[in-house]
Amino acid sequence: MKHRVHVTVLLFVMIVLILPAETVFASFVQEGTITPDSEQVKNIIYMIPDGYSASYATNYRIYKGEEEPIWDPHLVGMVKTHSADSWVTDSAAAGTALATGTKTSNGTIGMSTEGEELESILQAAGKQKKGTGIVVTTRLTHATPAAFVASVPLRIDEAKIAPQMIGQVDVLLGGGKKMFVPEAEGGMQNSRHLLNEAEDAGYALIETKEELQNVNSAKVLGLFSEGALAPELDRQGTQEPSLAEMTEAALHTLKQNPNGFFLMVEGSQIDWAGHDNDAAWAMKDIEAFEEAVSVAFDFAEKDGNTLVVVVGDHDTGGLSVGAYGQYKAKPDMLKQVKATGKFIASQVNKRRTNLADVMKTYTGFELTKKELKQIKKADHLTNAINQVISRRALIGWTTPVHTGTDIPIYAFGPCSDRLHGLLDNTDIPLILADVMDLEWEKAS
Repeated sequence: MKHRVHVTVLLFVMIVLILPAETVFASFVQEGTITPDSEQVKNIIYMIPDGYSASYATNYRIYKGEEEPIWDPHLVGMVKTHSADSWVTDSAAAGTALATGTKTSNGTIGMSTEGEELESILQAAGKQKKGTGIVVTTRLTHATPAAFVASVPLRIDEAKIAPQMIGQVDVLLGGGKKMFVPEAEGGMQNSRHLLNEAEDAGYALIETKEELQNVNSAKVLGLFSEGALAPELDRQGTQEPSLAEMTEAALHTLKQNPNGFFLMVEGSQIDWAGHDNDAAWAMKDIEAFEEAVSVAFDFAEKDGNTLVVVVGDHDTGGLSVGAYGQYKAKPDMLKQVKATGKFIASQVNKRRTNLADVMKTYTGFELTKKELKQIKKADHLTNAINQVISRRALIGWTTPVHTGTDIPIYAFGPCSDRLHGLLDNTDIPLILADVMDLEWEKAS
């Protein structure tokens, strides 16, 4: 081992002596050994895996296998997530903290505890003529995306959130079409037709993956579902694009702005999988999120002036790595599960006589007599299916809601060294605004 170290050092010294300093530095930057020393960046891609924590990270690493997750080498710290009124935050308060740098109460979007409307980092970027974008797999009016654009006392008022999005964000891609159309057309707006208003404002309106691939407009509103998009496990057969495809399309549009851009990308349904205690859904949606992160990293590497930040808003479900009294963990077996627990439950008949066959089809394993009895007698079929699958993977869950555990944060690109150590979630947008040189009047 010592001999190898001495050889490596000798080679490094020879390279330094022979090659110009600029060449040596450039080669190490290309290999990712040295982070460019930069005080500011032109673009920021803010990526939020909703509900993701260190336990998800560990399970996903095992699930994935030999190749480490793309973000692992770029871990820079941990993040505290509590809200203004609870050690355990909800998505509205967490989203508001990540967007505005201000703590608020659970259930509140874009407003302080005193009722003051807060400006988000996305809005500040827009004011400086930078391009802005939001990409999600939930409804665009859901808590996290809403926190970057809207101010409402209650997160459930999504019909009040939708109008605040039109005109403020250049690229909007996700679900929730019903929030943008009037009640007369089956929507949630009293009388306004926000799609018509968006078209009048210069947005290209798209609804399918094919339309997304061919879009050529500075402003885009893509609504690919009436509600949320399908979970990644259940997306086949739909006309919905993947999170990676939406991210790539958003970057293609936003990079044309000479002033730079701010893009928020949310892997929304990792959280929903956690609420359902659905381990297979969680791992598959993390996989889809990683593909989107890969798109972002590739863009940032080629661009050289883009910072990518990956950070969850809170933990959901309190899952474990190993469980049930065993010193083992088997999340990799979840690769054989082909559908969410909800979808599997929808394929079981009322008398549950086809349960064994359905489980074999979508999970790849034979139910034991004990498992079959457990599911057949369960009051909540989806929960029972998910419990059996999680037990097979030796994943335990402590709750169907959020927990207050700290969250890992990753950063890639120039200024990534500015995000390190134990941070509060309110610190992150303040740091990002600083490295982007935004004029931002944040509430105290």
